Amino acid sequence: MKQIDFAEGKISHSILQAALPMLVAQLLNLLYNIVDRIYIARIPGIGTAALGGVGICFPVIVIITAFANLFGSGGAPLFSIERGKGDTKEAQRIMNTSFFLLLVSGIVLTAVGLLIARPLLFAFGASSSSIVYALPYMRIYLVGTVFSMIATGMNPFINAHGYAQTGMLTVMIGAAVNIALDPVFIFVLGLGVSGAALATILSQALSALFVVRFLTRRSELLLHLLSLSEAKKCTDRMKDITGLGLAAFTMQLTNSLVSISCNNVLQRTGGDIYVSVMTIVSSVRQMVETPMYAITDGSSPVISFNYGARKPDRVKKAFWCMFFMCLVYGCLMWILILTEPRFLIAIFSSDTKLQQDAVPSMELYFAAFVFMVLQYSGQTVLKSLNKKKLAIFFSLLRKVFIVVPLTFLLPYVFHMGTDGVFLAEPISNVIGGTACFVTMLSVVFPELNRMKKSQENG
Repeated sequence: MKQIDFAEGKISHSILQAALPMLVAQLLNLLYNIVDRIYIARIPGIGTAALGGVGICFPVIVIITAFANLFGSGGAPLFSIERGKGDTKEAQRIMNTSFFLLLVSGIVLTAVGLLIARPLLFAFGASSSSIVYALPYMRIYLVGTVFSMIATGMNPFINAHGYAQTGMLTVMIGAAVNIALDPVFIFVLGLGVSGAALATILSQALSALFVVRFLTRRSELLLHLLSLSEAKKCTDRMKDITGLGLAAFTMQLTNSLVSISCNNVLQRTGGDIYVSVMTIVSSVRQMVETPMYAITDGSSPVISFNYGARKPDRVKKAFWCMFFMCLVYGCLMWILILTEPRFLIAIFSSDTKLQQDAVPSMELYFAAFVFMVLQYSGQTVLKSLNKKKLAIFFSLLRKVFIVVPLTFLLPYVFHMGTDGVFLAEPISNVIGGTACFVTMLSVVFPELNRMKKSQENG
């Protein structure tokens, strides 16, 4: 596989080399979730109810992803910075430490999740009717937690090596298996939602095995599992990885908190049908945000590497290239969502009643979608340059300090009902996205200017 050189050549070319395979990978990764939902929504007689039940499981799945990002997204930028400095031994130690943390936390999450799955789902908004579908799905999904975390958490290290096409293959293998097994398990074998979960964990297992095989045999810096004695010597690295990863972790965890809050309020103000509406709206959001993830994730190792190599001009060029790519895409998707909502909703459900309720809800939810470009761009730079405190703060600001309070205030205090739940998102996009972007510009660019001036004077 061809390796990308982050240090030389056109910045736009480097980003596209990393982002395009990552886009394919992200789109395929999206299929892990949405293919399940598409098939589940079409199970004869119970599709809409089953879709709502599986939607209750999303916060738990997001929590698992959050822990994968805690150690994967925390370790990969540090790995890239050390590679940029030329310290390959330290970069390798960071990668090994991240792998150890992913493995241990995956085992713990599996055990705890299986013990408390039922009460947890009720706390997250399950009803007596939806728990019938949510609990079997959740228990099977939890069995594959370790595989999911390794596949998600270690793939950024493949991309940070510069092997973007291999990172794409990692996801492609699992997604292809998931797509093939879903209809067999759900319909042919008649396993329903349990079949969807089983297909997902088998596909994640294959992705995880591919990641480990590549990093232990074919990558530039080889992965190995730390012994307990080695792990004890890596406590400082664990702190650094966890500290930086808290931004991505907080973002994912707050997404889960928002999902829990929304499901609870929607259950009380609109019933099970609006939990299913939110499942569709969340699915559409995942679908349209995926290319933006790919652009920012593809830019991150370029930004981190050149920051470590003390090349401020290349860092700036990488940022502006990333920003304008995201802006163009964000505007196009914003127009599509607001002009053709029914087309997007129909991908996930053919239920006319569900579609009727989903259209106005989706129009509210995506009213300020383009402002997400500011959040993604600002957050990516802060994370890539190891600005831990700011990255964590802006992860908390938009979701915890704005969305969650508004999710309760707008429906109950301002008597907006279900509309208030969906309106909380665009308000947070405008306030949180703008604050993150402006702060990033005022902090990062002066530092890069000082770095350039010191090089010219030195």
